[in-house]
Amino acid sequence: MTVVAPLIDGFGRVHTDLRISVTDRCNLRCTYCMPLEVVFKPREELLTFEEIGRVAGVAATLGIRTIRLTGGEPLMRRDLPELVRQLTAVPGIEEVALTTNGLLLAEQAADLHAAGLTRLNVSLDSLTTEGFERVARRPGLDRALAGLEVAKREGFQSIRINAVSIKGLTEAEIVPLARFCRREEFHLRFIEFMPLDAEESWDKSQVLSGADVRAVLERELGPLVAEQADDPGQPAIDYRWVDGGRVGFINAVTRPFCDRCDRLRLTADGQVRNCLFSTVEWDARSLLRGGGADTEIATLIRDCVAAKRAAHGIDTPSFARPSRAMYQIGG
Repeated sequence: MTVVAPLIDGFGRVHTDLRISVTDRCNLRCTYCMPLEVVFKPREELLTFEEIGRVAGVAATLGIRTIRLTGGEPLMRRDLPELVRQLTAVPGIEEVALTTNGLLLAEQAADLHAAGLTRLNVSLDSLTTEGFERVARRPGLDRALAGLEVAKREGFQSIRINAVSIKGLTEAEIVPLARFCRREEFHLRFIEFMPLDAEESWDKSQVLSGADVRAVLERELGPLVAEQADDPGQPAIDYRWVDGGRVGFINAVTRPFCDRCDRLRLTADGQVRNCLFSTVEWDARSLLRGGGADTEIATLIRDCVAAKRAAHGIDTPSFARPSRAMYQIGG
């Protein structure tokens, strides 16, 4: 596909990745993402598959090449494999991936794989029932592990495990998760706790840094060797143990990767965002439902990219939390 002109912001970053949230609903209530009590968006406010496909099609003409489906929990969206089929058929889209908590994965992995989904990111913060429920605030560990087992059997090209690191809460999970992922040949990534929790209790003192997690892993499991990044825009810094196993660190708070960020986000209710921490959104849903042309959608996307800031600024006095939590934006 010929790209009319790539999506380049004011700092020279070329945007090729689109995160699409398909729902704000979730079957867990993780402390870093959702409140215990929540009112979800009415279904009619969420984009239809056809509307999502239209935005993706326009974005592809502007240079978007990879799509990751998120939520909420995206597997709660009915007939998700059909959306995967639609998106993998969009000219110019090279890969469609999915972020999930895995609770519904065992039932859907085969259909998703058959639809063209190639990569999975599975959120898993603990391998014990107590630890899982302390973070997720609902049961589900057995279902998540069963989902991983089925996904591995289905032959997904890549399965990553995402674990959020929170000081005073997840230290005991570091080594068991690493051993599990090495054994199962999953790519483990530790993510620093970010100020996107719905209850707004985040404090920098709760951030368990990637450097601290790495120190624990090297002390317990041996030295790590840095890997060359497969994708220059990826948020993680990846390492490998000499005797096998990969681990990455997404240090969004202590070592922001904003200078190489290449992604945009489309929320479940049709708002385009240029950063997780953006305080501004661009309303694609109004265009989609108001008779807007593809050229107008393209202009909206370009305007969003042009307005992108140099960095999220978590570590600056002027930082302002976004008005929406992670589950409302899309992980």
